[in-house]
Amino acid sequence: MFARIAADALVLVHLVFILFVLFGAWLVLRWRRLAWLHVPAFLWGAAIEFLGAVCPLTPLELRFRQIAGETPYSGGFVNHYIMPLIYPAGLTPSIQLWLGVFVVVLNAAIYGYVMVRARRRST
Repeated sequence: MFARIAADALVLVHLVFILFVLFGAWLVLRWRRLAWLHVPAFLWGAAIEFLGAVCPLTPLELRFRQIAGETPYSGGFVNHYIMPLIYPAGLTPSIQLWLGVFVVVLNAAIYGYVMVRARRRST
C-alpha cells in the first residue's frame, strides 16, 4: 500500500515540477528571488527534454509500482502521463523540438523583461 501511495505521490511531484519548469518564469515576474529555484529547474527540464534523457523520478516511480505489484509502464513520465494529455496525435520529433524551442524563447523573453525591469528600478 505504501509503495503505491509513494508512486502516486511521485507522479504529482513530477507534474508540479514540470509545471514549474514551464510556467515558473511567470512567477518570477512577481517574486524575483524565485529565479534562484526556477533557472536550475528550467535548465534541468530543458536538458532532459532536448537530450531525450529520463528524469530520475521516473525509474523511482516505476520501482515503487513494481514493489506494489503493479505492472510498470514503458517509456518515461512524459510519454506515459503528459503526452496523452497535451500533445496532439501525430506529434513528430521536429514539432516537439520546436515546442521546446518555443518554451526556451518564452522563458528567455520573460527573464529579459525581469532583468530590464530590475535595472530600471536600480537607477
